[in-house]
Amino acid sequence: MYRPGFGAGFDPNNPEHLFQMARAGRRPTQRFDEYYRCYPMVMAPGPERPDLNYGSKIFLPASALDKVSKLHVQWPLLLELINGEKGKHSHAGVLEFVAEEGRAYLPHWMMETLGLDVGDMIQVKTTSLELARLVKLQPQSVNFLEITDPKAVLEKAFRNFATLTKGDVFNFEYNDEIYYVAVLDVKPETPKMGVSMIETDVSVDFAPPVGYVEPERQPKGSGTSTPASGRGGVPAGGVLHHQGTMAQAIGYQAIAPSTLSTMPSNFAGEGQRLVIKKSSKTSTPKPSTPDSAAAAALAVPPIRRNANGPMPLRLPANKLFFGYEIKPFKTLEEKEEEQKAEDNKPKFAGQGQSLRGASGKPKGGNGDGDKGSKPSGSNRKPR
Repeated sequence: MYRPGFGAGFDPNNPEHLFQMARAGRRPTQRFDEYYRCYPMVMAPGPERPDLNYGSKIFLPASALDKVSKLHVQWPLLLELINGEKGKHSHAGVLEFVAEEGRAYLPHWMMETLGLDVGDMIQVKTTSLELARLVKLQPQSVNFLEITDPKAVLEKAFRNFATLTKGDVFNFEYNDEIYYVAVLDVKPETPKMGVSMIETDVSVDFAPPVGYVEPERQPKGSGTSTPASGRGGVPAGGVLHHQGTMAQAIGYQAIAPSTLSTMPSNFAGEGQRLVIKKSSKTSTPKPSTPDSAAAAALAVPPIRRNANGPMPLRLPANKLFFGYEIKPFKTLEEKEEEQKAEDNKPKFAGQGQSLRGASGKPKGGNGDGDKGSKPSGSNRKPR
């Protein structure tokens, strides 16, 4: 049933519709319908404005504004662009009425979507579109995945878009790189296959980018995130580089924790008693000169280590280094071989030593063993 007002159900040739419109006190909607020769935005008059290519708004001549102002059209002004020769259509808004008479300037991506060449004829007529609720997009390159916050980037890009049409392949610029995105679907669905992007909250759904390959999942229990290589000569887990260019540049091998733990400490050598304990036996003094191995170890100057934190690194500007030691992944066979080698090692290796030497004195009377001994009180002097 027809409802008076601005809607797609109005038929100007139907007397009943005209009567209902007159009773409502409204004038019937009139449509702007003209033909223009299309040209890309780079050829538009005025200073160069590269950002005009990243949007869905076009330039029309001043006569179009004069005609639109005399018609009872719906605002904001939305246009339907039709290439009747190839049967393609899209939608757009109007940015300015500054084009030359008989010309219309379109973004380059819109001319490619409609299959237009420079100077081709295009039909431009006013239309009405529903507000967008959902659009499904598909990036045309995997480079789109490098954008850290696509939501914020698209929100900024959509400020230049008045409409989106199913089948469009629009583009936008971000960080000096141009990204192409295809419109796979729009909601609400209408025969025009287009929606309005003006003052609306729209949800965006993404399809996998063109050329994207889903990474292979590793079987559980593999113990490594690197795919195992089936090629000969390549170990399981891939090729392992123990030191990169940054580690070599800063000399990481000399300051690694494992290296510092094996360096000689400030106290290397044997303990010496300052007071000689009196005993019946004369102890043989040990040489104070260390052996050649100990002397070579002491000759190496110890590396000072900061006890309050990691050692400082002197790196160039805008460079970071994460000094984590790489521990190669070991397979079950390697672990079993290491366990066998550990089991085959002798548990107690070395020569037993006695802490107290055996006494050579005889158990009985005064024999030869007492020749060297003196009576306990023979050498005492009177006080």
